[in-house]
Amino acid sequence: HVQLVESGGGSVEAGESLRLSCVGSDFSRYYMAWFREAPGKGREGVAAITGADVTYYTDSVKGRFTISQDNARNTLYLQMNSLKPEDTAMYYCARDPSNAWSVVDGALFWRPRYWGQGTQVTVS
Repeated sequence: HVQLVESGGGSVEAGESLRLSCVGSDFSRYYMAWFREAPGKGREGVAAITGADVTYYTDSVKGRFTISQDNARNTLYLQMNSLKPEDTAMYYCARDPSNAWSVVDGALFWRPRYWGQGTQVTVS
């Protein structure tokens, strides 16, 4: 059973920062990403990374968010700076050992096998 545990969410004011963490196991062998889902909206791919540190960011977070992974600690991070109210959502960590993510028309195109339970981010 693969378990992903997110943490680091919270309530902040616009302009502040948060760092999300996602702990699992054997991260070096997986494709990984952060998704978010706001009330009334579909799930959106925010940032993704490969074992070779190839990254993707959705346009709305470019220059503000940074995805990274620490394989020694089996942890995926999402550093979120200059947060905006529109960043308010439940954030989910996801990974897959063999199904690589891709980008179609600028959006993350991926159906990962494993998901965390999410961590709430609220920006006012």
